[in-house]
Amino acid sequence: MASEEVEPVVLAPAPRREPLLDPGALSRLAQEAADELLHEGESANTLRSYQSALRYWSAWYAARYGQSLRLPVATPVIVQFIVDHAERTTREGLAFQLPPAVDAALVAGGYKAKLGAPSLNTLVHRLSVLSKAHQIAGQPNPCADALVRELVTKTRRAYAKRGALPHKQQALTKEPLQAVLDTCDESLRGQRDRALLLFAWSTGGRRRSEVASAQIENLRRVNEGYLYTMRHSKTNQTGAARPEDVKPLLGSAGQAMQAWLAASQVRSGALFRRIRKGDRVAEPLSASAVRRIVIERCALAGVEGDFSAHSLRSGFVTEAGRRNMPLPDTMALTGHRSVTTVLGYFRAESSLASPLARLVDDE
Repeated sequence: MASEEVEPVVLAPAPRREPLLDPGALSRLAQEAADELLHEGESANTLRSYQSALRYWSAWYAARYGQSLRLPVATPVIVQFIVDHAERTTREGLAFQLPPAVDAALVAGGYKAKLGAPSLNTLVHRLSVLSKAHQIAGQPNPCADALVRELVTKTRRAYAKRGALPHKQQALTKEPLQAVLDTCDESLRGQRDRALLLFAWSTGGRRRSEVASAQIENLRRVNEGYLYTMRHSKTNQTGAARPEDVKPLLGSAGQAMQAWLAASQVRSGALFRRIRKGDRVAEPLSASAVRRIVIERCALAGVEGDFSAHSLRSGFVTEAGRRNMPLPDTMALTGHRSVTTVLGYFRAESSLASPLARLVDDE
């Protein structure tokens, strides 16, 4: 069949109330709208960490170069940043390049908490934030330079060879969790904390931001307890409806939630609230408040170790490993997408339940 030429569709011109846009560039209003969407789409914790990292970059750059930080940053500046903050082995021991006077000035200005080199995680995070800033600004990214990438890779290896492992909070497994729950009395605050701890642990180890943002509208009563639907999470930032986002809250966890709702009379909005003077149920808890509750309850229980809100998440996965629960089922509850990440939570103690640990004793 002979090809036929398709005549182009010509639209009637729109009323000239607004100026025509340039297809090669965003208008000022469009750029502002895009920036607002980018800002709104990030979690509050992520935004705070970005802002903190960029404040540090600006302060360090001003101290080292006597200028204001501007994008794009030159590749030698990135290399200088790495050697200023990464510890290396010398004849005199571990050393880093940041001058003591600059280090002290950054501490005095509140840009860092203490003197000395930061952790490797902090260094890599600050590099990632600057890389992201270049991507968003549409600028050439010096962090993607081959020299920088090679230097970061070799720095990671150097730290690993020295046994400088990333710091991890201790896992709050079932036994210490029970001791923590025993500190929660029948007061309004005690009922809230018990419900919060069991909600966070039993639904797969929820992050503190997920606990703080939990809404009663996403909680559904069933015969055995409750089902909670995660409308938004770190691994589902678009809010897509997925079966694996429905988390069970059963047994003692369901009972604790029922008791809290009855005592607090929360009927809409945030599940977990601040309790003010006179047992007045007030505004929603923040993510940092969730963290404080975990730390304070662990201290009251006298459990030994370095615990924080993330201990609930790692504790759930570690307990699942101890009991040889199927990895896919564990990941379905936690919401992890990476098997490697989940295996990272299986602490060495998870291997204690393995028959392989006793092969030498088997007859």
